[in-house]
Amino acid sequence: MTQGRPLLNRRLAGFGTTIFAEMSALAARTGSINLGQGFPDTDGPEEIREAAVRALRAGHGNQYPPGPGIPELRTAVTDHQKRFYGLDWSPETEVLVTAGATEAIAASLLALVEPGDEVIAFEPYYDSYAACIAMAGGVRVPLTLRAPSFRPDLDELRALITPRTRLLLLNSPHNPTGAVLTPEELNGIAALAVEHDLLVVTDEVYEHLVFEGSHHPIAALPGMRERTVSISSAGKTFSYTGWKIGWVTGDAALVTAVRSAKQYLTFVSGGPFQYAIAEALRLPDTFFTEFRESMRRRRDLLAEGLRSAGFRVHEPEGTYFITTDISPFGEEDAYAFCRALPERCGVAAVPVSVFYDDPEAGRSQVRFTFCKREDVLEEAVERLRRLG
Repeated sequence: MTQGRPLLNRRLAGFGTTIFAEMSALAARTGSINLGQGFPDTDGPEEIREAAVRALRAGHGNQYPPGPGIPELRTAVTDHQKRFYGLDWSPETEVLVTAGATEAIAASLLALVEPGDEVIAFEPYYDSYAACIAMAGGVRVPLTLRAPSFRPDLDELRALITPRTRLLLLNSPHNPTGAVLTPEELNGIAALAVEHDLLVVTDEVYEHLVFEGSHHPIAALPGMRERTVSISSAGKTFSYTGWKIGWVTGDAALVTAVRSAKQYLTFVSGGPFQYAIAEALRLPDTFFTEFRESMRRRRDLLAEGLRSAGFRVHEPEGTYFITTDISPFGEEDAYAFCRALPERCGVAAVPVSVFYDDPEAGRSQVRFTFCKREDVLEEAVERLRRLG
C-alpha cells in the first residue's frame, strides 16, 4: 500500500495470474501432460520456419517494420480473406498487423470503448476479454452459453442491449466451448447490431478449425462491413504460437481507430516472422484441409478417451478444445478438480468455471486441449482412466 490505496489499478482488481499460467506451472512442477494451455507440442510447416530464417539472415524485419505491418503480410491477409470468404479489403488502409490476436483485442477495445460503455460478450469467454474491457473502462455484460449445446439465445441478447451498449464481442469458433455460430445465428446478431447501431469485434483465430459446418465471417453480412473489426492470427493455424503475429481487418475508419491505440502498445513486433507468415497464408488449400483433418482425428481420439474415462463430453464443432463435465465423478468444483488432477493421474486441464461471471453456469466444466501429438493424447487418456 502507498498513499493509502492498493498499487494495482482498481479496474484490474481481481485479475491475477491467468489460469493458463497457473495450470501450466502446476503441470511442469508435477511432470504432468499439459492439456490445459492451448499450444501445440510440434512446430508448424518446415518451409515456414525456413522462411523466417531467410528473413532473419537477409535482414528483413530485423529493424522496425512499418507500423501497420509489412506490405507483403498485409497483402497476404487481404488475399486470404478474398480467397476463403470473398471479402475485399485494402491492404493499404484496411489491415493492421498486431502482436497476436490478444493485442488486437486489447487495441480494439481501448480504441472503441469509452468508460461506462457496455460490452456484451458471450460467456464463458477467453480471459483476456474481461481484462481488456476492464482496462478500457467498459462494463462487461455477459450472455451465457449453456451446456450441452452452448447456443446463444438471441432473444436474451436483444434484452441485454441498452442505450449504453456500445459493442458486441464475438468469438466463433468459440473458445472454450467449441461452438460455431450458424449462418442463422450470425444473421440474427447482425440484424441486432444494425438495428441498435452497435460495433462488433469478432475473434476468428480458429477460422480454419471448423469440424461441423463452416466458418462464416459476420463482416460479410449486409450492414456489417462498416461496423465490424475482424481479428485473426497465425498461431492457431500454423502452429507457431510464440511468433505472436495477428491482424485486424475492417473498414478504414475502424482500422485507423484501432491503430491509434495499438501504436502505443507494442508499436511494432515480429518483423522477420511477418515475412514468414506472409508465405504461410499462401500455402495451398491442401495444407488447410490436412491441418483441419489432423485436428479432427485428435478431437475424436481425445473425446472418446474422455468418455471412456468417465467424463461427460460436449463434443466441439471447432477450435482445438473439448469441454467436459465432471458431474459423473460425483464432483462439482472444476477448479478444485483441476488443482488435484495432476497429482491424481498426471494430466493438467483448465476449469471452465473461471471464464464465467455466473459462478454456477460452468461450475462443473473442465476444458482439455487436443492440439498435441496423438501418442501424447493416447498416454493422457490412459492416465485419465485411473480416475474411474
